[in-house]
Amino acid sequence: MELGVAVRSMGPQSSRDMLVGCVQAAERAGLADIWIQDHLAIPPDDAEGSGGRYLDPLTTLAYLAASTERIGLGTGVLNIPYRPALPTAKALATVQELSGGRLRFGVGVGWMGSEFRALGVPRSQRGRLTDEGLALIHSCFDSDEVEANGQVFLFLPRPERPPVFIGGSGPHALARAVAFGDGWLPMGGDPEKLREPIAQLRGLASDAGKPEPQVKLMTALPLDDVAEATDRAGALAEAGVTSLIQAIRYDTLAEFEDAAGKLAPIREAI
Repeated sequence: MELGVAVRSMGPQSSRDMLVGCVQAAERAGLADIWIQDHLAIPPDDAEGSGGRYLDPLTTLAYLAASTERIGLGTGVLNIPYRPALPTAKALATVQELSGGRLRFGVGVGWMGSEFRALGVPRSQRGRLTDEGLALIHSCFDSDEVEANGQVFLFLPRPERPPVFIGGSGPHALARAVAFGDGWLPMGGDPEKLREPIAQLRGLASDAGKPEPQVKLMTALPLDDVAEATDRAGALAEAGVTSLIQAIRYDTLAEFEDAAGKLAPIREAI
């Protein structure tokens, strides 16, 4: 089982030096990947914890690619309805190309009504927009020549498509993970609550003739108790989770480094 970590790309923890320091600390700890968040238009009454400060995910990952050598770089998650699909595909291909194939493409449909209003995007259409966007993104990575809106164009560079992990819960998320993804990216920590949807996901993939999907879980293991954390990770693995993304609360680089150090023995144990 792989073990990654969510890094804050928002709020005061998203300064250049602190962000780079955290990601380099995660790489030194031997973690598989880092994951960052996506918001474009936070209203003032929802800014607690971030102050409304969010870095653009793909621009940030391109920057972090130059500051690291091995660690995977994930969007956890990029909200597809927020952006036109073709420029998004170009940005994804650019990060994938310049990082040497280290991008992990976590996908979301978005949820914040005020954010959809600011973007002028109908929230009621988010599922359709996500599916249409993912279809075009896939087509861009499938061939050098792509057609959109009746126009054929070259999509280059065209590196290997990054693995796609669909966030969210419920039947639509599972169906989307099989149709467009390489796996599912849920949140939670209770193995029993995950067991049934993972079984459903595997059944859908089998019916579609596709490989068994990966399940990357965003969770919070108890880092102060290695034995308990290892047991919990084992129970999640038994339920079908294939990798974990640890959520960490931290205000300083030292706090993040301490948490990353505590993850190292857990990673070795699982």
